[in-house]
Amino acid sequence: MSLLFLRRPKPLFVSSSPSQATFFSPTLTYLLLRSFHATGNMSESEKKNLTEEELERKKKKDDKAREKELKKLKALEKAKLAELKAKEAKDGTSTSKKSIKKSSKRDASEENPEDFVDPETPLGERKRLSSQMAKQYSPAAVEKSWYAWWEKSGFFKADVKSSKPPFVMLLPPPNVTGALHIGHALTSAIEDTIIRWKRMSGYNALWVPGVDHAGIATQVRVEKNLKERGLTRHDVGREEFLNEVWKWKNQSGGTILTQLRRLGASLDWSRECFTMDEQRSKAVTEAFVRLYKEGLIYRDIRLVNWDCNLRTAISDDEVEHIDIKERTLLQVPGYEKPVEFGLLTSFAYPLEGGLGEVVVATTRVETMLGDTAIAIHPDDARYEHLHGKFAVHPFNGRKLPIICDGKVVDRSFGTGCVKITPAHDHNDCEVGKRHNLEFINIFTDDGKINTNGGSEFTGMPRFAAREAVVEALKKQDLYRGAKNNEMRLGLCQRSSDVIEPMIKPQWYVNCSKIGKEALDVAITDENKKLEFIPKQYTAEWRRWLENIRDWCISRQLWWGHRIPAWYVTLEEDQLKEIDHDVLDTWFSSGLFPLSVLGWPDETEDFKAFYPTSVLETGHDILFFWVARMVMMTMKLGGEVPFSKVYLHPMVRDAHGRKMSKSLGNVIDPLEVINGETLEGLHERLEKGNLDPRELVVAKEGQVKDYPNGIPECGTDALRFALVAYTAQSDKINLDILRVVGYRQWCNKLWNAVRFAMMRLGDDYTPPQTLSPETMPFSCQWILSVLNKAISKTVESLNAFEFSDAANTVYAWWQYQFCDVYIEAIKPYFAGDNPAFASERAHAQHTLWVSLETGLRLLHPLMPFVTEELWQRLPSPKDYERKASIMLCDYPSAIENWTNEKAETEMDTVLATVKCLRALRAELLEKQKNERLSAFALCKNDSASDTVKAHELEIRTLANLSSLEVVLKGEHAAPPGSVETVNENLKVYLKADRAISTEAEREKIRNKSDELEKQKEKLQKMMSVSGYEEKVPANVKEDNATKLAKILQEFDFFEKENARLLAETGKQQMEQKK
Repeated sequence: MSLLFLRRPKPLFVSSSPSQATFFSPTLTYLLLRSFHATGNMSESEKKNLTEEELERKKKKDDKAREKELKKLKALEKAKLAELKAKEAKDGTSTSKKSIKKSSKRDASEENPEDFVDPETPLGERKRLSSQMAKQYSPAAVEKSWYAWWEKSGFFKADVKSSKPPFVMLLPPPNVTGALHIGHALTSAIEDTIIRWKRMSGYNALWVPGVDHAGIATQVRVEKNLKERGLTRHDVGREEFLNEVWKWKNQSGGTILTQLRRLGASLDWSRECFTMDEQRSKAVTEAFVRLYKEGLIYRDIRLVNWDCNLRTAISDDEVEHIDIKERTLLQVPGYEKPVEFGLLTSFAYPLEGGLGEVVVATTRVETMLGDTAIAIHPDDARYEHLHGKFAVHPFNGRKLPIICDGKVVDRSFGTGCVKITPAHDHNDCEVGKRHNLEFINIFTDDGKINTNGGSEFTGMPRFAAREAVVEALKKQDLYRGAKNNEMRLGLCQRSSDVIEPMIKPQWYVNCSKIGKEALDVAITDENKKLEFIPKQYTAEWRRWLENIRDWCISRQLWWGHRIPAWYVTLEEDQLKEIDHDVLDTWFSSGLFPLSVLGWPDETEDFKAFYPTSVLETGHDILFFWVARMVMMTMKLGGEVPFSKVYLHPMVRDAHGRKMSKSLGNVIDPLEVINGETLEGLHERLEKGNLDPRELVVAKEGQVKDYPNGIPECGTDALRFALVAYTAQSDKINLDILRVVGYRQWCNKLWNAVRFAMMRLGDDYTPPQTLSPETMPFSCQWILSVLNKAISKTVESLNAFEFSDAANTVYAWWQYQFCDVYIEAIKPYFAGDNPAFASERAHAQHTLWVSLETGLRLLHPLMPFVTEELWQRLPSPKDYERKASIMLCDYPSAIENWTNEKAETEMDTVLATVKCLRALRAELLEKQKNERLSAFALCKNDSASDTVKAHELEIRTLANLSSLEVVLKGEHAAPPGSVETVNENLKVYLKADRAISTEAEREKIRNKSDELEKQKEKLQKMMSVSGYEEKVPANVKEDNATKLAKILQEFDFFEKENARLLAETGKQQMEQKK
C-alpha cells in the first residue's frame, strides 16, 4: 500500500494503483495525516533508549494501529455518506457530484491538517500548541512536554522565605533498586493530588523526594552482577565491593524517580536526597551516638532471626510466617530439591546407666546436634525417677541433664519430654537461661553444620543434615517414626529463605519507653497529636506498640551505614577497629522527616518546614516505617514528625488476588499509560525468571484478563482511576477496564472544550465578574451546581476522602456540564437568531467560567489534560494570567452563585426529560431520533408555571417537536403513552400507534411495588427501639417527610390505576357494540 499526499486541496487516495483508489473527505484526510504524524512523535532521545528489536516491534505496532484506524475511518466515511443520502431522500433534495466535489475542495482549502498537530517543543520550554484543537483526545500528545516545562520553571519548588503557611509531605523513599509498580503509582497519584491542591490553596507546599539505599536488595543485585563475572564480594574485598555498588547506583539506581515524572509527580527535585548521601549519613551517625549515650542503643548476645542465604540477621517484622497443615515440600534458596516440612519426627535418647530411654519429638531433627538438655514437667509422675539423671547424646556422648521445667513442658503433648536446644530455638533459649545450660551453635553463617555438630555431619547444608541425622538415628535403632504436624514456618520477606534462630552479638534499640511515647500521642485524648486515617489503624498502632520488643538494628552486610562503634585492642600499641556490621535500612528511613530537612544542622529548611504536615503511605509499613519514624523523631527532634497519617489500600488484581509474577497479573503502570499488546505482555513474562510451568500459568492469566492487550490509557486516566478506587477499604481490586473508561471520559472533556471554543469564537473576551441573577435559567443552574461541587470536593479533600472528591468532580463534568448544560444551550447558538442574542452572550460567559473553574477543580487529579485545555482558554481583558494552571487558586464557593430555586426547578426539568426519554425508548424502536410532540398534564398552577418557564430546556433535552402544557381539571387528559414525573406532573408522548392501557397498568404496578419496599424500609427504621430519643430531630423530620411523600404517591398511583381500569372497561364495551 502506498500513501500519496497532495499539497493542493485535492482528495487523498490510498491504493497501490490510482485506478483502484479510494477517495476520502478533508476530515478523513486530516485524521489520516494526524495518525501518520503521531508515529513520529517519539523524540530522538526516546528512540535511543529502545533496542533495535523494540523499535521494530513498535514499528509493527504502529503499522497495525494505522491500518486499524484506516478501516475505522473508511467505515465512518461510508456511514456519513449513507446518512447524507438518507437525509437527501427524506428532504427530497439531491446534491450533484459536482457540487460535492466543490464543497470538498472548499472545506479542504479552509482546513489545513497541520493546524491540528502540535509543533515540536524544545525540552524544558512551554509546550507549543497547535492552532486548532485536535478532533480527538490523544494521551501521548497531550501529556508530552508539560512536565519538563513545569520542572524547569521551578513550579514545584517551595520557597523557604515564603510568608505562606507551610504544608510538607515526604515521598516514602522507594528502593534504589526499584522500578515503578502499581503501588508506587497509587502513592504518587494520592500524594500529588494532595500537594497540587494545597499549592493551589495558598500553601507554601513542599513535597520532598528521596531514595532508600535498600541494604539487602542492593547488595544482592550487585553480588549477582559480580557472579556473572565469576566473582564474589569476598573475592574483591569490602572496599572494592562498595565501589562497585556506588558505580551501579550512579549508573542504574534511581530509575524510579525518572518514572515518577511520567506520573506527573510535582516533587521538589531541588531537595532530592539519598539515604546514603553525606547529609543523611551525618544524621545517622548523630542519631546513633545520641541514642547510645542515653542508653537506648546497646549491644547484646541474643538469639536472632538469621537468614542463611543473605548471611545476616533480620528483625522480627521482616519475617513472614506461613501455615503448614501437613507434610509439604517447599523450594528453599540454595537447594536443588524441595525440602520437607510439616513432619514431627520422634527419636529416643538412651539414659545414662542403662535406665532405658526417653522419647522426644521435633520438627527440626537436625538441631538435636546442638541439644544440651531434656526437659520434663516437675509434676509428671511418669518421670519422677529421672529427676537429676542424664541422657547420653548418641553421636558425641555428651551428657544431657534431665531438667524440670513447668513453663516449657506440656504433659499432655507427645511423650511429655522436650529436647532443649538453647542456641537454636527461642523458647529453648529462655529455658537455657533459667537453668544455666550450655549454648552450642551448630551452624555456620551460610547454614552448614559446623564442627560442633560432629565430624560425621560437618559441612552439610542444614536440610541435607536433616536427612542424614534421620538415617544415623535409624542405624542406631533410635528412630521412632514421623507423622504429619501442623506448624508455622518463618520465611525472610526479602529472600524467602527459611529463618534459622542463631545466637549472635547484635545491636539493639530499647523500644519500651520511646514506644510508649509514640503510643500515647495517638491514643491519649489530652495528649493526642497524631491522627490515623482511616481510624481503624489506631487499634493496629496500639496492638503493635503495646507488644513492642527491642529492635535489632545491626545487619551483617557490607552495603549500608557502618555502625559507628570501634573496638580497642591493646597489644604493642592501641589498635582501633570499626564494627563490621551495618545498620538496618529502616534506621536511616526512620530519621527521614528530620534528615531530609538538614538535621542535625539547624538549616533554614529545618526551621521553616519541620515538623511536616501529613504522611501518606501503605498500611503494610505502619510498623516498619511509620512507628519507627515517630519513635525516633520524637526522641531526637522533640516533636511528632507529622500530625496526620493517611494509609492507602493495597492494590490487587480485578479478581481480588495479590499481584504475583507467577500468576501473570502484575500490572506495570507504564504498560497502562502507553498501552501494550498481548504479545508484549507475554514477552515481559518471558524475560523474567519464572520456571516453565509458572510461565504457562502466567500467560494463561494474561490471555484471560487482557485478550486484546492493554489499551493506551495515559497518565491522567490511570491517576484518576487509582484515586477513585481508594474508597475500597484496605484493598483495591484494580480493573483496567475502569481505567479505560476514564480515558474515554478524558475524550469527553476534550470535546466539551472544543465545543466551547467553537461557540466562544476567536474574538471572545471573558468577563472578570458574573451577575447570575440576569442570566438564563440553565446558566444560573450550572453555576449553582458548580458551587456545590466545589464545596463538596474541598470538604472531601479536607477529610482525606479522595474517592468522594474524584466522584464529585466527575459527576459535575459528566452529568451536569456535558450531559445537561452543553445540550441545553445549543438553541442559543443555532444560527444567529437575534431573539437569543442576550442568552447567547450569557451562555458564552457561563461556558468560559464553568470550563475555567471546572478545570482548576479537576487539576490536582488530572494535571496534564487540565493544563493543556486551560492553556487554550482565553483570558479576561487587563488580567494578568498565571503561567500555569497549577499556580492558580483552587476554586472556592461564590455566595451569589448558589440558587436553590434554579436547582429545584432543574430537578423537575430533568425528571420530566427522563420520563419522556423512557417513553421514547418504549415507543420508538428503530426511529429513535424522530422528534415527537408531548403534553405535560399539571395538577396545579405551580407545576404548570415551572414547565412553561422551562419549555425550551425540556424540548431541547428530550428532543421534542413541541410541548403543550395542560392543567388538570381545565383540560382532559390527552391521548398518548403516559409517564408520571411526580404527584403533580405527568407527561404524555404522542405516537402514531395505539397505547396499551394494560402496559400502562403494569408500569404502575412496578412503581407501586418499589414504593412499597421504600415504605417498609422507612417504617422499619422509624419503629426501632429508641428512635424517638436517640435520632436527631432534623433526621426524624426528613424521614417523616419522605414517608408522607411515599404515601401521597401511593394515593396518586391508585387513582391512576382506577382511571386506566375504567378506560379499559370503556374500550371493551365499545368493542362489544
